[in-house]
Amino acid sequence: MLWIKAFHVIFVVTWFAGLFYLPRLFVYHAMADDTVSRDRFKVMERRLLAITNIGAAGSIAFGLWLLVGWWWPPTAGWLHAKLGLVAVLIVYHGYLSVICRRFREDRPRHGHVYYRVVNEVPSVLLVAIVILVVVKPF
Repeated sequence: MLWIKAFHVIFVVTWFAGLFYLPRLFVYHAMADDTVSRDRFKVMERRLLAITNIGAAGSIAFGLWLLVGWWWPPTAGWLHAKLGLVAVLIVYHGYLSVICRRFREDRPRHGHVYYRVVNEVPSVLLVAIVILVVVKPF
């Protein structure tokens, strides 16, 4: 079970690396004013999203393996809260994918300030999830 947990953590780190950096690329992309820069950001965003997708898939797969193999049925309140926040994280990841597609199609809907705010979401979720997992407050 420790190997499964180790791989879960490795994929979570990979996932969050992408979730932290992808919105930052959106900030710079929204500020870009030349075609060469915008095209470069499109490539960077596409590649980073692919790595982020791999991190998410591995996190979810190994997380489910841990859940079913170790914690099933989930009875702890902290675990329910964590799973709820992970669901929010998955929706957020999907939203970043939509933003990435909009940039790729040259039709972003927001300016760089909006993407700076979007960039803070994974930090809040990470802090909450880590506290729930480590402290298990309820």
